[in-house]
Amino acid sequence: MSSATSNLSVNGAPTSGAGTSVSGTSPTFSPLYQQIKALILQSLQSGEWKPGELIPSEVELAHRFKVSQGTVRKAIDELASENLVVRRQGKGTFVATHHEARAQFRFLRLMPDAGEPHNADNKILEVKRLRAPAEVARQLDMKSGDSVIFIKRVQSFDGAPTIVEELWLPGMIFKGLTVERLVEYKGPMYGLFESEFGTRMIRASERIRAVSADESTASLLNVAQNTPLLSVERVSYTYGDKPVEVRRGLYLTDRHHYQNDLS
Repeated sequence: MSSATSNLSVNGAPTSGAGTSVSGTSPTFSPLYQQIKALILQSLQSGEWKPGELIPSEVELAHRFKVSQGTVRKAIDELASENLVVRRQGKGTFVATHHEARAQFRFLRLMPDAGEPHNADNKILEVKRLRAPAEVARQLDMKSGDSVIFIKRVQSFDGAPTIVEELWLPGMIFKGLTVERLVEYKGPMYGLFESEFGTRMIRASERIRAVSADESTASLLNVAQNTPLLSVERVSYTYGDKPVEVRRGLYLTDRHHYQNDLS
């Protein structure tokens, strides 16, 4: 069965001013605005400006980096298109945060066939620390057997179970994450990761395919065994293109559809 890969967002990697092409025969140069973008990314990654905070104005950044305001504007345009910063008319440019509604639906692409998208109700089934399975370790760029946090949950919309998800998170980064903390937290899960564990999801790569519900999943979703489901396997990345989450979801699509806007 074929599968599709969908990059929800793309984060430009920091580049140096000059380098060598793959063939090694001619130099390649990074445009000045790309170099400024890389410097701003470094400040975001280091936490100089926190999620939700106002960053310096274009004039201030131009003075700081000793470039024109137009060069800074072009760098920020790209960062905004990649959902790393948000421009607000008359207020300035802010570091994007998962606590904004617009950010939450960037990573949940399951949309209702009728009505407006809204947040799901979460039921945490399991949270435990275990040794990373080989495939998960590979996807997280870890060693097989390294510590990971495993989470299993069911997400419901309007009382109807719709998504069964399993997540694996690096144990060192998410040390202290417990079922109690997840249950008591009422905001988006990525918001919790951002606020309490200093980890912001920047982009994700997904593989999507059709599967049949096994007995366990069918029971959790209140459907018959072998009901068609959408399987979504995701690896999410933070700054520096570092993988920090593996997520496998089974979606019931009798009243929902998967929507991805391509541009």
